[in-house]
This record gives sequence, C-alpha cells and structure tokens, in this order.
Amino acid sequence: MPSFVHRLAAPDDLAAIVAIYNSTVASREVTADTEPVTVASRQQWFDDHHPGRRPLWVIHAANDQAERPEVLGWLSYSNFYGRPAYAGTAELSIYIAEQWRGKGLGRYCLAQAIAHAPSIGVHTLLGFIFGHNRPSLALFARFGFDTWATLPRVANLDGVERDLVIMGKRVGA
Repeated sequence: MPSFVHRLAAPDDLAAIVAIYNSTVASREVTADTEPVTVASRQQWFDDHHPGRRPLWVIHAANDQAERPEVLGWLSYSNFYGRPAYAGTAELSIYIAEQWRGKGLGRYCLAQAIAHAPSIGVHTLLGFIFGHNRPSLALFARFGFDTWATLPRVANLDGVERDLVIMGKRVGA
C-alpha cells in the first residue's frame, strides 16, 4: 500500500484542488454542486483556510520526489455554523483524485485530521455525507464517527431527493 504525506496548500495548488473537486460532480455522490466550479469561484474559500485554525492540506505520495509533487487529494477543516460558540467544531472535507480512490488515501486523511484537530483547538469533527455515499459513510464509521443526524431528502440531484447524514466524533479532551 502506498504511503502518503501532506502539507499546507499553497496558492498554486488551487487549480489541482478544483480539478479534483470537479471530478466528483458528475457522480452525484460527493458534492451538492451540480456543475463544475471555477478556480476564481473558489478563491475566497481557499483564502478562508488558516493553518492555525482551519487548515487546507494537499496530499502527495510519500515517494514523489518531484519539485512539484502530484496532488492526489486534499482535506479541509471548515467552520461549522460560523458562530463563536462553535469554534471548537469543524467540518472535514476529503476529496481524492479518481485514480487514487480506494487506495488508502481517505484513511490517511482521516487519521491525520483526527490527530491534528486538538492542536488547532478542535474537539468535535463533523462529516456531512450524502446517505447514498456508502464508501464515505463506511470510512467515517471505521474511524469511530457516529451518525448524529439524518436530514431526509434535503438535496435534489437531477430530480432525485437525497438524504444528508451528519457524522460526528469527539476528539481530544
């Protein structure tokens, strides 16, 4: 099994981040976006990620020694609900390049995210996952996330109503 490393995303990683994100749109399994997004439209989202509070990581193969290693996936911590009382809670998003799905990258990301959370003041992690996205639900469950809520039929993807499952886990203290 390949091993992976991560680093903070740099501005010149945004195009790769967007390309990986856009590769999931057509599946209607991972994102509620129904059309690809642009790099420009994601700039503010990118800028809102701060290493000390809400990092955005890109993932590489550990043995990729290129000056600019290929981005295989990315992970972000995002604010939950945007109010100060929720500062210790973060939503995790994990997106993986199509050719790297099912090869352990999601497990790497989730393990690293859980371990890192206390160092940025996060005690609660959330995953917002479509109810029909069985691989992601299984991944989060494998790492001890429980189903904290199911929002029935809140998304409409091409005329099909879909559930949103909120999975949560307390980490650290």
